[in-house]
Amino acid sequence: MNHSSATSHSEKHCKDAFEKISPEKQKKIMEAAVAEFAGKGFSEANINVIAKNAGISIGSMYNYFESKENLFLTVVDYGYKELESALATVDLGKGDIFDKFEMLIRIAQKFSKQHPELNQIYLDLASQGLFHLSQKLSRQVESITAFFYRSLMDEAKRQGLIADDLDEYVTSFCLDNLLLLLQFSYSSEYYKERMKIFAGADALENDEKIVRGIMRFVRGALSPAKN
Repeated sequence: MNHSSATSHSEKHCKDAFEKISPEKQKKIMEAAVAEFAGKGFSEANINVIAKNAGISIGSMYNYFESKENLFLTVVDYGYKELESALATVDLGKGDIFDKFEMLIRIAQKFSKQHPELNQIYLDLASQGLFHLSQKLSRQVESITAFFYRSLMDEAKRQGLIADDLDEYVTSFCLDNLLLLLQFSYSSEYYKERMKIFAGADALENDEKIVRGIMRFVRGALSPAKN
Protein backbone atom coordinates (compact mmCIF):
# COMPACT_ATOMS: atom_id res chain seq x y z
CA MET A 1 0.00 0.00 0.00
CA ASN A 2 0.94 3.67 -0.44
CA HIS A 3 1.08 6.27 2.33
CA SER A 4 -0.59 9.49 1.34
CA SER A 5 -2.56 11.19 4.08
CA ALA A 6 -5.39 11.83 1.64
CA THR A 7 -6.08 8.68 -0.36
CA SER A 8 -9.88 8.62 -0.35
CA HIS A 9 -11.53 7.63 -3.63
CA SER A 10 -14.60 9.34 -5.05
CA GLU A 11 -15.68 6.22 -6.96
CA LYS A 12 -17.08 3.32 -4.98
CA HIS A 13 -16.98 -0.27 -6.21
CA CYS A 14 -19.57 -1.93 -3.98
CA LYS A 15 -23.35 -1.84 -4.26
CA ASP A 16 -25.50 0.18 -1.87
CA ALA A 17 -26.60 -3.05 -0.17
CA PHE A 18 -23.07 -3.62 1.17
CA GLU A 19 -23.02 -0.24 2.85
CA LYS A 20 -26.33 -0.98 4.59
CA ILE A 21 -25.13 -4.08 6.46
CA SER A 22 -23.45 -3.81 9.88
CA PRO A 23 -19.81 -2.70 10.13
CA GLU A 24 -19.04 -6.07 11.77
CA LYS A 25 -20.42 -7.98 8.79
CA GLN A 26 -18.62 -5.69 6.36
CA LYS A 27 -15.34 -6.30 8.18
CA LYS A 28 -15.84 -10.07 8.16
CA ILE A 29 -16.38 -10.02 4.38
CA MET A 30 -13.36 -7.78 3.84
CA GLU A 31 -11.13 -9.96 6.01
CA ALA A 32 -12.20 -13.11 4.13
CA ALA A 33 -11.56 -11.35 0.82
CA VAL A 34 -8.16 -10.01 1.94
CA ALA A 35 -7.05 -13.51 2.97
CA GLU A 36 -8.16 -15.05 -0.33
CA PHE A 37 -6.74 -12.35 -2.63
CA ALA A 38 -3.46 -12.15 -0.70
CA GLY A 39 -3.01 -15.91 -0.64
CA LYS A 40 -3.95 -16.70 -4.23
CA GLY A 41 -3.77 -13.44 -6.16
CA PHE A 42 -6.64 -11.90 -8.06
CA SER A 43 -6.69 -14.41 -10.92
CA GLU A 44 -6.82 -17.54 -8.76
CA ALA A 45 -8.98 -16.15 -5.95
CA ASN A 46 -12.44 -17.74 -5.73
CA ILE A 47 -15.40 -15.57 -4.80
CA ASN A 48 -17.31 -18.67 -3.66
CA VAL A 49 -14.56 -19.42 -1.13
CA ILE A 50 -14.66 -15.82 0.08
CA ALA A 51 -18.42 -16.01 0.58
CA LYS A 52 -18.14 -19.32 2.47
CA ASN A 53 -15.36 -18.03 4.75
CA ALA A 54 -17.34 -14.85 5.41
CA GLY A 55 -20.38 -16.91 6.39
CA ILE A 56 -22.67 -15.61 3.66
CA SER A 57 -24.24 -17.08 0.53
CA ILE A 58 -22.83 -16.48 -2.92
CA GLY A 59 -26.15 -14.81 -3.75
CA SER A 60 -25.59 -12.31 -0.97
CA MET A 61 -22.05 -11.71 -2.21
CA TYR A 62 -23.34 -10.72 -5.65
CA ASN A 63 -25.97 -8.59 -3.98
CA TYR A 64 -23.08 -6.62 -2.46
CA PHE A 65 -20.64 -6.65 -5.42
CA GLU A 66 -21.22 -6.68 -9.16
CA SER A 67 -18.20 -8.91 -9.80
CA LYS A 68 -14.98 -10.32 -8.36
CA GLU A 69 -13.25 -7.29 -9.87
CA ASN A 70 -15.46 -4.91 -7.91
CA LEU A 71 -14.89 -6.91 -4.73
CA PHE A 72 -11.13 -6.71 -5.30
CA LEU A 73 -11.25 -2.95 -5.83
CA THR A 74 -13.34 -2.59 -2.66
CA VAL A 75 -10.65 -4.54 -0.81
CA VAL A 76 -8.02 -2.14 -2.17
CA ASP A 77 -10.10 0.79 -0.91
CA TYR A 78 -10.41 -0.98 2.44
CA GLY A 79 -6.62 -1.23 2.60
CA TYR A 80 -6.21 2.49 1.91
CA LYS A 81 -8.68 3.31 4.67
CA GLU A 82 -6.76 1.12 7.12
CA LEU A 83 -3.58 2.98 6.21
CA GLU A 84 -5.33 6.32 6.60
CA SER A 85 -6.33 5.26 10.12
CA ALA A 86 -2.68 4.53 10.89
CA LEU A 87 -1.60 7.89 9.48
CA ALA A 88 -4.22 9.64 11.60
CA THR A 89 -2.38 8.56 14.75
CA VAL A 90 0.49 10.96 14.05
CA ASP A 91 0.62 14.68 13.31
CA LEU A 92 2.33 15.11 9.96
CA GLY A 93 1.97 18.86 10.39
CA LYS A 94 4.74 18.86 12.99
CA GLY A 95 8.48 19.00 12.37
CA ASP A 96 10.56 19.53 9.26
CA ILE A 97 10.80 17.38 6.15
CA PHE A 98 13.14 14.89 7.85
CA ASP A 99 10.91 14.54 10.92
CA LYS A 100 7.91 13.89 8.70
CA PHE A 101 9.70 11.35 6.54
CA GLU A 102 10.87 9.49 9.64
CA MET A 103 7.25 9.38 10.85
CA LEU A 104 6.25 7.86 7.50
CA ILE A 105 9.01 5.24 7.78
CA ARG A 106 7.81 4.22 11.22
CA ILE A 107 4.19 4.06 10.08
CA ALA A 108 5.19 1.98 7.06
CA GLN A 109 7.12 -0.44 9.26
CA LYS A 110 4.32 -0.90 11.78
CA PHE A 111 1.52 -1.07 9.22
CA SER A 112 3.35 -3.57 7.01
CA LYS A 113 4.05 -5.88 9.94
CA GLN A 114 0.44 -5.70 11.11
CA HIS A 115 -1.15 -5.99 7.65
CA PRO A 116 1.21 -7.94 5.36
CA GLU A 117 -1.72 -9.29 3.34
CA LEU A 118 -2.76 -5.78 2.26
CA ASN A 119 0.72 -5.12 0.87
CA GLN A 120 0.63 -8.47 -0.93
CA ILE A 121 -2.58 -7.34 -2.60
CA TYR A 122 -0.93 -4.04 -3.55
CA LEU A 123 1.92 -6.01 -5.14
CA ASP A 124 -0.60 -8.03 -7.11
CA LEU A 125 -2.42 -4.86 -8.17
CA ALA A 126 0.88 -3.40 -9.41
CA SER A 127 1.54 -6.35 -11.72
CA GLN A 128 1.20 -5.97 -15.47
CA GLY A 129 -1.56 -8.58 -15.53
CA LEU A 130 -3.82 -6.32 -13.45
CA PHE A 131 -3.09 -3.10 -15.30
CA HIS A 132 -6.76 -2.85 -16.29
CA LEU A 133 -7.57 -2.53 -12.58
CA SER A 134 -4.59 -0.56 -11.31
CA GLN A 135 -5.06 2.23 -13.85
CA LYS A 136 -8.41 2.97 -12.18
CA LEU A 137 -6.62 3.80 -8.93
CA SER A 138 -2.95 4.53 -9.44
CA ARG A 139 -3.04 7.96 -11.07
CA GLN A 140 -5.36 9.46 -8.44
CA VAL A 141 -3.55 7.94 -5.45
CA GLU A 142 0.02 8.43 -6.67
CA SER A 143 -0.68 11.99 -7.79
CA ILE A 144 -1.81 12.93 -4.28
CA THR A 145 1.30 11.34 -2.77
CA ALA A 146 3.64 13.01 -5.28
CA PHE A 147 2.09 16.42 -4.57
CA PHE A 148 2.55 15.83 -0.82
CA TYR A 149 6.28 15.17 -1.28
CA ARG A 150 6.78 18.13 -3.60
CA SER A 151 5.03 20.42 -1.12
CA LEU A 152 7.35 19.19 1.65
CA MET A 153 10.41 19.85 -0.50
CA ASP A 154 9.24 23.28 -1.57
CA GLU A 155 8.88 24.27 2.10
CA ALA A 156 12.22 22.66 3.01
CA LYS A 157 14.00 24.62 0.27
CA ARG A 158 12.62 27.88 1.64
CA GLN A 159 13.90 26.85 5.07
CA GLY A 160 17.34 26.03 3.67
CA LEU A 161 17.10 22.41 4.84
CA ILE A 162 17.64 20.76 1.46
CA ALA A 163 19.69 21.61 -1.61
CA ASP A 164 18.19 24.29 -3.87
CA ASP A 165 19.05 22.38 -7.03
CA LEU A 166 17.17 19.18 -6.13
CA ASP A 167 14.66 18.16 -8.77
CA GLU A 168 11.48 17.91 -6.69
CA TYR A 169 9.85 15.49 -9.13
CA VAL A 170 12.71 12.98 -9.33
CA THR A 171 13.42 13.29 -5.61
CA SER A 172 9.78 12.63 -4.68
CA PHE A 173 9.94 9.51 -6.88
CA CYS A 174 13.07 8.33 -5.02
CA LEU A 175 11.59 8.99 -1.57
CA ASP A 176 8.39 7.15 -2.41
CA ASN A 177 10.34 4.19 -3.78
CA LEU A 178 12.21 3.93 -0.48
CA LEU A 179 8.94 3.63 1.43
CA LEU A 180 7.33 1.35 -1.12
CA LEU A 181 10.20 -1.15 -1.03
CA LEU A 182 10.28 -0.94 2.76
CA GLN A 183 6.59 -1.91 2.89
CA PHE A 184 7.15 -4.85 0.53
CA SER A 185 10.16 -5.96 2.59
CA TYR A 186 7.91 -6.78 5.54
CA SER A 187 5.18 -8.41 3.47
CA SER A 188 6.57 -10.65 0.73
CA GLU A 189 8.80 -13.67 1.42
CA TYR A 190 10.97 -12.74 -1.56
CA TYR A 191 11.44 -9.16 -0.37
CA LYS A 192 12.01 -10.32 3.21
CA GLU A 193 14.96 -12.44 2.07
CA ARG A 194 16.16 -9.61 -0.14
CA MET A 195 16.09 -7.23 2.82
CA LYS A 196 18.17 -9.62 4.94
CA ILE A 197 20.74 -10.00 2.15
CA PHE A 198 21.17 -6.24 1.74
CA ALA A 199 20.52 -4.91 5.26
CA GLY A 200 21.71 -7.80 7.42
CA ALA A 201 20.28 -10.94 8.99
CA ASP A 202 18.66 -8.91 11.79
CA ALA A 203 16.98 -6.41 9.45
CA LEU A 204 13.44 -7.70 9.98
CA GLU A 205 13.70 -7.53 13.77
CA ASN A 206 15.88 -4.45 14.24
CA ASP A 207 13.46 -1.68 13.28
CA GLU A 208 15.61 1.12 14.73
CA LYS A 209 18.59 0.07 12.65
CA ILE A 210 16.50 0.37 9.50
CA VAL A 211 15.01 3.74 10.50
CA ARG A 212 18.42 5.20 11.40
CA GLY A 213 20.04 3.87 8.26
CA ILE A 214 17.36 5.18 5.90
CA MET A 215 17.24 8.57 7.62
CA ARG A 216 21.02 8.96 7.46
CA PHE A 217 20.89 8.19 3.76
CA VAL A 218 17.97 10.61 3.17
CA ARG A 219 19.60 13.45 5.13
CA GLY A 220 22.85 12.98 3.21
CA ALA A 221 21.06 12.90 -0.13
CA LEU A 222 18.84 15.94 0.44
CA SER A 223 20.88 18.29 2.63
CA PRO A 224 22.79 21.19 1.04
CA ALA A 225 26.43 20.48 0.25
CA LYS A 226 28.87 21.73 2.88
CA ASN A 227 31.48 24.22 1.75
